[in-house]
Parts: sequence; structure tokens; C-alpha cells
Amino acid sequence: MKALYLAFLNSWRGLVHGARTERAIRLELLLLVLGLPAALLLGQTLWVRVALLAGLLLMLCAEFLNTAIEKLCDHLHPGRHDRIGIVKDLASAGAFASQALAALIWLAAVIDRF
Repeated sequence: MKALYLAFLNSWRGLVHGARTERAIRLELLLLVLGLPAALLLGQTLWVRVALLAGLLLMLCAEFLNTAIEKLCDHLHPGRHDRIGIVKDLASAGAFASQALAALIWLAAVIDRF
């Protein structure tokens, strides 16, 4: 039980640090906060509501991983480096794909509702 608690504290520290230091994470946290009541109102069934929130959470997860990769790359190679740039671009593309997926889920829910 103690290990689970310590793992939670590590995750909480990461969430707080990301929210304090990264604009993209703050924006996606705001989308999640605004999306929660919107999903409850927009979703007609439990599974639509779950899908709406899962899309936002997936987007936030990808942004945290993208940020972690960028910070690690910057730590290992602070200067400009072509290969490091490709790694960072790939991580960014993953975050973008998750944003597109979240948008697709929300668009489908809006179309289905109206």
C-alpha cells in the first residue's frame, strides 16, 4: 500500500510541475475541467460520456509524455541538434494525433446529439 501511495505522490508532483511550467498542459487541463460538465450534458449515454472524457484524458497523457521527452532531450543535448529535433518532432506529432482523436470524438458526439 505504501508503494502505491508513493507512486501517487510522484504522479501528483509531475502533474503539479507540468501545470506550473507548461502552457500546453495548462490549456489541456482547462479543456478537461471545461469538458467534464460538457461531456455530462452532451453525452446521451454513459459510453458517450466516457468516450468524451477519455479523449481529453488521452490528449493530456500524450502532452505529458511529449513534455517529458522534450525535457529529457533538452537535458541530454541543450544545443540545437538535428536528430534531437526529429525526436522532439515525433513526440509532438504523437501529441497532435491525440488532439485530433479527441476532436474527432467530440465532433462525433455533437453530430450524434444534434
